[in-house]
Amino acid sequence: MNTKIAREQLTRRAIVYVRQSTVIQLIENKESQRRQFGLADHARQLGFAVVEMISEDLGRSGSGLVERPGFQRLVSEVCTGEVGAVFCIEASRLARNGRDWHHLLELCGLVGTLIVDPDGVYDPRLSDDRLLLGLKGTLSEFELTLLRQRSMEAIRSKAKRGELKFLLPVGLCWTQAGKIEKVPDRRIQQAIELVFAKFHEMGSARQVLLWLRSEAVSLPRIVNDRFGPQIAWKLPIYNNVLTVLKNPLYAGAYAFGKTEAQVTLRDGRGRKTHGHYKAQEDWSVLLRDHHEGYISWEQYERNKTVLGENTHMKKKMGRKAGRGGRSLLAGLLRCGRCGRMLHVAYSGAKGDVPRYHCRGAHINHGTGWCLSFGGLRPDRAVAEEVLRAVDRHAVEAALVAAEKVALERDERRQAVVLELEQARYESQLAERRYEAVDPAQRLVAAELEARWNVALQRARDVEKRLEECSSRSSAAGTHPLDREALLRLAQDLAAVWQSPSTEMRHKQRIVHILIEEIIANIDEEKHEIMLMIHWRGGRHTPLRFTRVKSGHHRRCTEVEAVEVVKRMAGHYRDEQIAATLNRLGLRTGACNTWHEARVCSLRHHLGLPIYHPDQQDHSRVTLEEAAARLGISVRAVRRMIENNILPAKQTIKFAPWEIAVEVLEDEAVQQAVRRIKAGPGGPRTGCQEEERSMFIDIS
Repeated sequence: MNTKIAREQLTRRAIVYVRQSTVIQLIENKESQRRQFGLADHARQLGFAVVEMISEDLGRSGSGLVERPGFQRLVSEVCTGEVGAVFCIEASRLARNGRDWHHLLELCGLVGTLIVDPDGVYDPRLSDDRLLLGLKGTLSEFELTLLRQRSMEAIRSKAKRGELKFLLPVGLCWTQAGKIEKVPDRRIQQAIELVFAKFHEMGSARQVLLWLRSEAVSLPRIVNDRFGPQIAWKLPIYNNVLTVLKNPLYAGAYAFGKTEAQVTLRDGRGRKTHGHYKAQEDWSVLLRDHHEGYISWEQYERNKTVLGENTHMKKKMGRKAGRGGRSLLAGLLRCGRCGRMLHVAYSGAKGDVPRYHCRGAHINHGTGWCLSFGGLRPDRAVAEEVLRAVDRHAVEAALVAAEKVALERDERRQAVVLELEQARYESQLAERRYEAVDPAQRLVAAELEARWNVALQRARDVEKRLEECSSRSSAAGTHPLDREALLRLAQDLAAVWQSPSTEMRHKQRIVHILIEEIIANIDEEKHEIMLMIHWRGGRHTPLRFTRVKSGHHRRCTEVEAVEVVKRMAGHYRDEQIAATLNRLGLRTGACNTWHEARVCSLRHHLGLPIYHPDQQDHSRVTLEEAAARLGISVRAVRRMIENNILPAKQTIKFAPWEIAVEVLEDEAVQQAVRRIKAGPGGPRTGCQEEERSMFIDIS
């Protein structure tokens, strides 16, 4: 027995502390584990009856930046004074930092606990042993620092040459010569290219995701199993699309050191966390044009800018990108009072009525809103300015739109074609495996047959989808693009813009291309909304229009229609008022034509009197009543009025004619009536020939 081990210490427990730094060491370095667990037998040989193992820290670093529950338990056990010795394979297993190491030595010296390793037994109460243990801990800490420094320098040196190998994203692979190239699988290439093409078209990662899922287009992703990284085809999630768009490797750039580890102090101890993204200018290595990419570096920069503008909840002062909402100016309006970007909210029965408001100060400081106004009038006013700006380019825009539709159809079909090739290959592989199995192995043969049937069914499903795509393409091909007709259609860009089939996302992209931002303010005195459009290129356009007052709504009846009803109410029947309004081209607040019930509703709302025949002025007659009294047609009476033979008046244009009764007895009127009744065969004089020509077509 070692002379440093007293009888009192043998009556206590012995603790064997086991630790390995990483998970890879747990998998590959089994010998270190065996040596550390073998210390339990060494403790029993030294005379300790009770030996306890602490192995909670397997796979945890001893640098002091990672939580070590096993070490904390060891310190707690030592503080109780019931531990006689602590066994470890070397000082680096107990700690790789001076704080933990010297703290443990201090506690062991206070309670008389020994430190035991394969080289000997150490008593922290003895100055020589304390000095030796301190040197071992310092050397262990220095060794870790030196190893890290050498490794990081070697890694950075190799990365600067673009030769450091790491796991590449799906669609790229390492060659035997240590170069990066596209994977030879054409289906994977087409899927990655499709993501970039759709993002260029739609301008939103979420819209790309929705399109891919609606069209049932799967994307490849890397999954790890016991055989290593494998390619699996699944319907995408948002993170899959975003990862493809934000990875610079797809732009042909070799990038290393994009993330970093950060150390924070918690409970008086350092804690390291990994995966914190750094700004592009802080990346350790960035080598452009390192390999063939799926997109250019310029396109990658544009995509990154669009994604940054799409993050509406993260950037406070920058302009935002249009993402397909129901408001045309979302992301462009800036408050003219505080400079913050305006938020947009939706209301209405269908949630399609936008309203812009500045509530940044309210959120940040608890103050009131700067301004708030409805979005329909500003959207309409800015849309008119945009249409005037791009009208001369309408033909080119229409042609590009038609080409995009055809290209999108071809891309969708190509994706299905490649998926069918993959499905047929898998079915053939399953068939070969089934044919190669020994028929006597019934259980194996049954399982392989089931897999073969599944592969065949999947191939048939993909063939059906391909037939549907082909039929749609054939239907579109039966109507080839008539360039001349398209040119004529493109001249009326306003009609295309207002068409319900035109997506708001496309309108937003056009507006964002042309306009840098719009400064919004409200003139409280004049009750007007003021917009200052800042076009790309430096031109500015001011706009002013009336703001909808409180208590009003956008479906208010036009003032002209209300005036007509006020002038005619009580003198004419509701159906006559409705006919007059329709002849004047006036509409209701909901843009409908007028009829008796709608006039009646408006009249009641305005408190106007109803028509009563008994209360009317009998000294005047209508056009129909005059025709009945004169014994001629209504058309003849109207022609007499047009030729100033029969005096008449109207309350308003297109209203019913009012004719005085005594006018009907005038000699000129009666003479004209007699000529009409006589017809073409009646007697006439030379001076009557011209008058006759006015009525010959109505007699």
